[in-house]
Amino acid sequence: MIRKGSQIVCESLLREGCDVVFGIPGGAILPLYQSLPEYPELRHILVRHEQGASLAADGYARVTGKPGVAFATSGPGATNLVTGIASAQMDSVPLVIVTGQVGAASLGTDAFQETDITGITLPITKHNFLVMDASEISRVIREAFYIANSGRPGPVLVDIPRNVFLQEVNYEDPGPVSIAGYKPKLEGNSRQIKKAANLINKSQRPVIIAGHGVIISKAYKELKELAEKAQIPVITTLLGVSSFPEDHVLWTGWPGMHGMAYSSFALEESDLLIALGMRFDDRITGDTSKFSTNSKKIHVDIDPSEIGKNISVDIPIVGDVKHVLTALNELVNESVHPEWIQRIDQLKAEHPSLTLPETDKLLARQVIKELSEYTEGQATVVTGVGQHQMWAAQHYRFKKPCSLLTSGGSGTMGYEVPAAMGAQVADPDAMVWSVAGDGGFQMTLCELATIAENKLPVKFAILNNDFLGMVRQWQEIFFDRSYVSTGYTGNPDFVKLAEAYGIKGIRVTDKTQVRAAIKEAVEHEGPVLVDFIVEQEENVYPMIPSGMTVYDIIEEPINKKITV
Repeated sequence: MIRKGSQIVCESLLREGCDVVFGIPGGAILPLYQSLPEYPELRHILVRHEQGASLAADGYARVTGKPGVAFATSGPGATNLVTGIASAQMDSVPLVIVTGQVGAASLGTDAFQETDITGITLPITKHNFLVMDASEISRVIREAFYIANSGRPGPVLVDIPRNVFLQEVNYEDPGPVSIAGYKPKLEGNSRQIKKAANLINKSQRPVIIAGHGVIISKAYKELKELAEKAQIPVITTLLGVSSFPEDHVLWTGWPGMHGMAYSSFALEESDLLIALGMRFDDRITGDTSKFSTNSKKIHVDIDPSEIGKNISVDIPIVGDVKHVLTALNELVNESVHPEWIQRIDQLKAEHPSLTLPETDKLLARQVIKELSEYTEGQATVVTGVGQHQMWAAQHYRFKKPCSLLTSGGSGTMGYEVPAAMGAQVADPDAMVWSVAGDGGFQMTLCELATIAENKLPVKFAILNNDFLGMVRQWQEIFFDRSYVSTGYTGNPDFVKLAEAYGIKGIRVTDKTQVRAAIKEAVEHEGPVLVDFIVEQEENVYPMIPSGMTVYDIIEEPINKKITV
């Protein structure tokens, strides 16, 4: 059948299971937008900034497990997507980005709004395409979805010149995908799995480190089975938070720069680390030459380039976490480690990282703790980057799988508003809370209009301290309280701002008001913004300075200092 390139894009997206697109039209991509009314089952959400489109697609993808889709026009439209694409690449999030490009005849002439977006995004995409003929669109879209969501997921960009959208060609189903040299390995090597099982069966102080790969592969049941069968404590990475229920007796927090001190010490004292779908990020390891030097290490990851990249391991296993654990669990013996569990309990008592100081002031940590208690750990929490991110991960008790969405690898401020929007679109029945700092919130707050327009009941908790809080904390500790360019004196009235968008606004200035404000927000049917005026110079503890070890940890003054 004869179809225009723009129609083929729409039909190809529907064929791949896409039901929502986030985007903004512009000259080069306008022909694609003009075809959208022909496909009402393809919902388009008009965002206010292209960065919002890519970050909303990210939130949608994490919740659904399928690629999020975003549209943008050429030039600045495409470049505005870059931050969201880079964030998705770092956190292994599947995206399919479709950008319009100037007409093929104008390529290379510096035409109006011409930018080489495939060149720009080459380092931050899993793959990208420049489509020069409409007959290629169907195949390219199918390959884009396959590449984005297979193996280690990531973003794929498809750039299409304006004339190609208008070109008429015969549209055919492209058939199954076959890409030479690209064959992601799902099943782990059986001999390596047997070696891993033997090592686990012999260990006395084993620890599991569960990363984002557990969530991506949906290996929740298999992780729990391994932990319970062999009675192994489970520590998660930041992106692995919500891969294991945090009310479970074997849950042992998350480690690293701002993780629980007892988690970091458990890694140091263990004799076996079982790393599942994680990449030994510098925020966890600190000085890699001194990281858990007395332990054997098993590393399971679908991306072979991650194994041995930062930390040398004893047993590498390349494969999908769910597949590998299914085989591994058959070989692991039932066992207990009472002395090791008691030692971890002792570490928790010696290093009470989550203790709140007694004060009449409104602490950001109290807000998170009360939010966790009121929602019973069942909300989907979306954060930006900074102090509020760390407090959310520390003090919210996640009991629902895949319920913390945050920008881990790239640390994208402003992630919290559009990603929460994408998460709510992905799961309309979920209670979605966007936890934000006043700094990051202002980077993408224009998407409040999109949220109001689409009647999305996202709840916003702004932990408002009039600072770029994490930067200020570093200035306090390492630069003798020299607060250069971190204090905000021009913040808006966030309640009035919410009301200007037609969103309910609530202000909290006293610790006694927190629970009532959360209750009021939850009971309101639409979106709500709660502006919590919190203590300005509250710090995130514990803190391991960058590049240091757990033995250089800075704990909160109310806690007992480390003795080594």
